[in-house]
Amino acid sequence: MRARNVLLASGYRSPREEVDAYRVLAQVGPASYLPLLAKALQRLSYDTGTGKWHPSALALCEEAVAVARSMDPAEPTRADALYGALNSCQRQLYRVGRRAEGLAMRAEMLAISRAQAGLSRTPVAGGLHEWAAGLSVEGRYAEAADAMTELVAALVPHGPSSGGLAWSLLDWIAALHNAGRSGEALAAFETLFSMQDVEAANGRGLPACRLYSLIWYAQMLDMYDRGEQAALVRQEALALLTELADTGERTTWGSYEAAFWAVLLTFSGAESDRFASDGPCTASGAAPMQWSPDGKPGYFDSRHALREEVDALAPRATADPDRHLAELVRLYRALTIRSAVYWQNRTHMFREEVRSLFDDGVDLARRLFRHDPAGGARTLARILIDRSTFRIADCEFGPALDDFRQALTHLGEAD
Repeated sequence: MRARNVLLASGYRSPREEVDAYRVLAQVGPASYLPLLAKALQRLSYDTGTGKWHPSALALCEEAVAVARSMDPAEPTRADALYGALNSCQRQLYRVGRRAEGLAMRAEMLAISRAQAGLSRTPVAGGLHEWAAGLSVEGRYAEAADAMTELVAALVPHGPSSGGLAWSLLDWIAALHNAGRSGEALAAFETLFSMQDVEAANGRGLPACRLYSLIWYAQMLDMYDRGEQAALVRQEALALLTELADTGERTTWGSYEAAFWAVLLTFSGAESDRFASDGPCTASGAAPMQWSPDGKPGYFDSRHALREEVDALAPRATADPDRHLAELVRLYRALTIRSAVYWQNRTHMFREEVRSLFDDGVDLARRLFRHDPAGGARTLARILIDRSTFRIADCEFGPALDDFRQALTHLGEAD
């Protein structure tokens, strides 16, 4: 009676009170109250008011999984309740570094989705993204690419949906690239561009995102020794950037374009960014929210060690540029990219936090070019393009165009 009164009473009741009440009522009405108890336990694990996890968040989520498992297998809501509980629990397991157990739960989530898809005769979608991300964290890129290919095949027929398809396409391209499947990765860009064409035709296209995609595509073509095709793509990017410099962005979705840029920036820097811990991998081409909770701090915290290494190397690069200047430029670029992604993911004021890093990076690259024109030209072009994309994210299209044109000059692609 007390438990029912807690739930029926008007006014505020705390998540703890709900959990206590459902624990009692689940003993007398399991069919009705076990699903509610599982959800209440998940709500209790995170305080939305303070934005902090409960000290016993993992234990609460493990209890939610146990509660969902105890439901009658014939109960129609059991699959959804178990999927939700597993999803909450795997996040906690990753947060405390128990990746193997977290990945096992993601595998179980995918199995639930496959079973439900089999009953409804629809493509599998639920659980594939989490499964692919978990595989990437472990360096199992081929399996991650297969999972993302399956997910994209399920999503593409439904078209763009609030930008969700675009993020999945970026993940897919990165997974294919990380798996060494260059032909498929380049072909996947056609799917991304087709989606952007559809959005543009419907009046929802974002030219800045199209521009970032073209620049990323050209960089990938360069990686695969397709320089002539990359040069053509950069000319297309130049035409679009020239138009933006003349007219400005016609449509904007607030911070969406900046987030899109930050994701592509992680890919742009991955090739030369060897600075990483021995912990879990952080897949390039994925939004930071999809990164492993125990891998994300390592990626971002490395900014401090990078800064120390840069500061220590700077005087040696001045004294002996032949030995140290190119390495200083590379490390500074890694610091800039990681800092940009860190701040973009946290505040709309990220531009003020990282503007000087991009400017100083260009200055360093110019030093390298003056010291070694033959070896430093492509490096300077790459870092000018980095700053150009940053300026696009800041809606400074004129200065961005200037940087991009200078980059093309150093690449030997200027008109």
